[in-house]
Amino acid sequence: MAVLEKLTPQEVIALENKYGAHNYHPLPVVLSKGEGVFVWDVEGKKYYDFLSAYSAVNQGHCHPKIVNAMVHQAQTLTLTSRAFFNDVLGKYEEFACKFFGFDKLLPMNTGAEAVETALKLCRKWAYEVKGIDENEAEIIVCENNFHGRTTTIISFSNDPVARKNFGPYTKGFIKIEYNNLEALEATLKSNPNVAGFLVEPIQGEAGVYVPQEGYLAKAKALCESYNVLFIADEVQTGIARTGKLLAVDHENVKPDVLVLGKAISGGVYPVSAVLANNSVMDVIKPGNHGSTFGGNPVAAAVAIAALEVVQDEKLAENAEALGNLFRSELNKFIETSSIINLVRGKGLLNAIVINDSEESDTAWNICLALRDNGLLAKPTHGNIIRFAPPLVMTKEQLLDCVHIITKTLKQFEK
Repeated sequence: MAVLEKLTPQEVIALENKYGAHNYHPLPVVLSKGEGVFVWDVEGKKYYDFLSAYSAVNQGHCHPKIVNAMVHQAQTLTLTSRAFFNDVLGKYEEFACKFFGFDKLLPMNTGAEAVETALKLCRKWAYEVKGIDENEAEIIVCENNFHGRTTTIISFSNDPVARKNFGPYTKGFIKIEYNNLEALEATLKSNPNVAGFLVEPIQGEAGVYVPQEGYLAKAKALCESYNVLFIADEVQTGIARTGKLLAVDHENVKPDVLVLGKAISGGVYPVSAVLANNSVMDVIKPGNHGSTFGGNPVAAAVAIAALEVVQDEKLAENAEALGNLFRSELNKFIETSSIINLVRGKGLLNAIVINDSEESDTAWNICLALRDNGLLAKPTHGNIIRFAPPLVMTKEQLLDCVHIITKTLKQFEK
């Protein structure tokens, strides 16, 4: 079969089902083009993208500045490995460190890799700086977290689909309730071997759960008082998605370790990073950690361009304004609706809760109807639909999307 041979949607789906591992359950739509806030399927139908590749495409699909940076670098030098220096990585590290306010950056490729890197960094710091006995360090995590699907990460996941039959599980993690400062303080007080607290500022995959105001700032203060690293997983919430550059910025929190991915490349290329100050990052020595592709020239050039777009186009400010408008409009609809219970979120990371059980297929069917009406979204946890459009969206486009969403929801009113 020729690579450029045009296939029907059914043929594309059949190919994936036959030759691809069945590790995803995609919405049945086959996309072939993207630009800005829009995507097109193989038959030419146009859709608003309200998932943004799980917030990787914050800068919009195929942003010309980011794509041009990738193409230019790909035609010059693609990969050296870290066996040698390249002339782009240092520029990226300096740019990103100044952009986010840290001393050092450790480059990786995917969000899960970056989380694993942060866990290793925290443990090494625990033994060499804090003085915890080797192999005794514990890291606090939150229930209903989502940090990836590697073997270590699923060891502290609540998701039975991600966990079951993948054991034995990695030890060294303590799970507490999210948004519960009392549980955090009690755990810190009772366990001197705690080295870090890994937390999502907003739990995205769990259904866009926003903690109470002050939770992050107080959690950071507790970590400081017990000499524990506050590790912010901003893979999904970072890079302007919630109306600030980072979600922790809503409470003026400076993490000890910052984990970034997804939109740090604008969805153009796999890029992730862990940032920390010298007091933490300096425990990493040659041979302790690495990646053949981490820090490659293409990734570095792409990340610089992607972050410049966030700054130059004021995407955080746009997300803040449009997010407030989106929730306001949806709340007006909720007043007379029986199909949704609430809308929640920050910036342009939002979710609606469908008035049905988690086991029902109502949310899935609503997403199919949204697709038919020209908007793409996906359910999470059964009865929740996440809405996260590219941050380059205009007010007029957002209001058009609100109309599509409310029109579709009315079809399901009980």
